[in-house]
Parts: sequence; C-alpha cells; structure tokens
Amino acid sequence: MPDTATLATPLRRIADLPGPRPWPLVGNLLQMRPLRFHQDVEAWCREYGPLFRMSLGPVQALVVCDHKLVSAALRDRPDGYRRPAVTESIAKEMKGRPGVFLEEGAAWREQRRMVMAALAPHAVKAYFPSLVAVALRLQRRWATAADSGATIDLADDLKRYSVDIVAGLAFGTEVNTLDGGEDVLQRHMDRILPAVSKRSLALFPYWRYVKLPADRELDHSIAALNTAIDALVADARVRLAADPARRARPANLLEAMICAAEDDGAGLAEDAVAGNVTTMLLAGEDTTSHTLAWMLYLLQQNPAALQAARAEVQRVAPDASAFTIEQMDALDYIDACAQDAMRLKPVAPYIPLEALRDNVVGDVAVPAGSLVWLVMRHDSVSDDHVARAAQFDPSRWLDGGAVNKQVSMPFGAGVRTCPGRYLALLEIKIATAMLLGSFDIASVATADGSAPQELSGFTMSPIGLRMRLRHASTSGV
Repeated sequence: MPDTATLATPLRRIADLPGPRPWPLVGNLLQMRPLRFHQDVEAWCREYGPLFRMSLGPVQALVVCDHKLVSAALRDRPDGYRRPAVTESIAKEMKGRPGVFLEEGAAWREQRRMVMAALAPHAVKAYFPSLVAVALRLQRRWATAADSGATIDLADDLKRYSVDIVAGLAFGTEVNTLDGGEDVLQRHMDRILPAVSKRSLALFPYWRYVKLPADRELDHSIAALNTAIDALVADARVRLAADPARRARPANLLEAMICAAEDDGAGLAEDAVAGNVTTMLLAGEDTTSHTLAWMLYLLQQNPAALQAARAEVQRVAPDASAFTIEQMDALDYIDACAQDAMRLKPVAPYIPLEALRDNVVGDVAVPAGSLVWLVMRHDSVSDDHVARAAQFDPSRWLDGGAVNKQVSMPFGAGVRTCPGRYLALLEIKIATAMLLGSFDIASVATADGSAPQELSGFTMSPIGLRMRLRHASTSGV
C-alpha cells in the first residue's frame, strides 16, 4: 500500500531510477554471473542505492534494498504482491502440482491453514522422538567417518538428515537416506529447484524446442519424483483405510491433507495433496541443510563462538540419546548461532515478487504487473544497521544484544512467512547439539582451504564444504 509520507511529493517512475545500463534485448542478464547473480545485484545496491532499476531481458524490475521497504512489500502479500507469474508458469510446465508454495489467493489461504497446523510447535514437538532418532542415525554415520578419518561431504549428509526428518514428520514414512547408500530420490530433487530458478531467468525457452542432455535428465527426475510422491499418497490412503480412527486425528500432514481433500466443501483439490508433499520435500531439504552447513563453517572460523556453543551443549544437552524438547528450547546460544549465520548467509538472498495492483514503494510508483526484486542481504550486513556487520557474532542476538531483529528476515515476513520456521530451527539445534556433544571438529573447509563460494540456485548453498571429525575429548571445554 502507498506510504502516506510519499503522497505529498511527486512519485518517481521505475524507468527514471538509476541502475546498470541495459544491453539491447538482453537487458542486464549477461552482466550477471549465472551462479552468482545475487552477489551482482547486491553490488549494484551498494552502487546505486536502496531503490534502482534493472532489466531482466525485456522485463524492467524495481530492486529494493532497504529492509523497511522490503518488509513492507513482504507484508503486503498475498493481496498486493504474488510470486512472479513466470515462476508459476515454469513450475507448472515442469509438471509441478499446486501447493502452498505456488498457490495464490483463496486457494493459498486454505492450504496454508492446514500446513501451518501441521507444522505448529505443538505438532512438531509430538514428533520429537523421531527427530532425535534421525539425529542418532546421523551420529552413527559420522562416528564411522571419525573412526576411519574419512572426509564428510557436509552438504550431502545434511540433506539426507533433512529429507529423513521431513519425510517422517510430514508423510509418516521412514525414508532413511542416511543409511541407504546412494539416495536416488535426493539426486532427483537436487535437479528440480535449480532448474526452476534457471529457467525463470532464461532469455529464451529453448527446452520447449530442443532437449539437451541436462533437460532430459531433468524430465526423468521430475517423473521419478512424481512417481515417488504418488506412492507416498497411496501408502497414506492404505493406512487411513485400515484404521478409520486416524481420520479423526491424522498422524501427519499428508493424512490431514487427504482427509481434507475428501471432505465435501473442503476446497482442496486432489492435486494439491501431491503438490504440498512435493513442496515439503523440496523446500525442507535445501533450506535447513544449507543453513546448517553455513553455520558450522562460520563456527569453525570463529573459535570463541565454537567454544561458547560447545559449552552450552555440554551444560544443557550433553547426551544425544537423552535429548528432550525442553533441552532444545533452552539452547539459546545455538539458536543465536543460527540467527547470525542466516543474517550473513541467507539461503534466500533475494525474493522476486509481482505487483497485483498499483503500489508505491518508497517514493516510486509501481504499476500492477511490475516485477519487484527484494534484496534480503543488504542492510543486514551493513555497518549502518548492524554493529561489526561482517563479523559472525551470535551474542548480538541474546539478551542485551544491539541487533535490530527486523533487519534480517531469513523466513520472510507477514502472513507468507515460512510455515516451517520452528521445525527448521529445531532440526538445526538437534543436529548441532549432537555434533558438538559427540565430536571435536577437526576441520570444515573446502579442498583448497579457500572460503566456500556461494552458489545461487533456488537457494544459496556453499560449494565444496568438507568436514573432518574426531571423537570428543574427555577433558571438557
């Protein structure tokens, strides 16, 4: 909605704003590195200020770097803004089914209500013993690596951990990718979300006319994932048929959605059940695992923070086999570590939106249909808004810390805030407490020891992080 403070002054047009000079036909796309484009846009923020324009091919976008304006736009969903239509179109072209991620308006509200109920803290806490069981599975895997001195592919193991948790909580299915050797399903998922991002920014949809090997692999992965999801839905239907009492109190998100879809007037289409299964698997895998990987790297780079984190674990939750939800809720420093890691390394460093009606952002008129590119990492890493902004300092998030918590919005803002926020933070606490209570970290680094590069797919991930562990010493901190 327009800011009343701006109504007394003439509004600027997006075309009148400063910004990088576009090239004919392609706009600024060829000036952006394919896997680092988020960093290029952040550099333009520093050059052109909090509001500027850029061109994605023929589409002109308003780039917003000021955290207050970013928050206002996020809070104006779903009425004022939506995900760009091109993203929805690409996802549907890739046989994406309707779910809470893609839906808008009334359909989104209905699905959001059910997903929020399934991921509410009390629902997640009821599943806590199963979360710990997955963490103990990861502990055994890492103990084997510590015994042999093997190097751990951090991203791969943390993705397996996240997939196992999400599959059990949301679908009531014991996937066990941690013990399963090569995880084919995970490999399929790793192709899909980056492809949505890449195709959404493509100048020309070549894949509709010519299939490259990567496109054929993508088609295979989509078909395989949809087949696996259909099997999950079928298994849940069998459980519900065998035990009708489960309909009164569904045991997981999938069962709740199936029951809602079968209720007259529920308004939930059959495809929406499969769509939300897909959303949970894809979103739950990348976001939590990448945040954990970044956090462990930052802890290893900051020995004082690592020592403080280990001391809290040894004081509050030293034994993974005896974890309780109360212990996890008491891990305030670990939570602060996650918050500062997400400030420095947000897995969603940008959020593109499309205006549903004429809007005003700052002093800029935004006509309906305009693309608005929200930069999530600008003020959050600026000394103007955060003291010692470049430093990893979890203590800034604790009582007495001076951080403005509105500057960093890793889960978004407003009614479309990520519904899995509590689960994600709980996964992070459980895995970190297990790690620091059981092992000493010998290293978290890339093969050549350089800082990990940021890879921008659908989420931002570290490239090439490897971890080496030793069994925890008995001498204490």
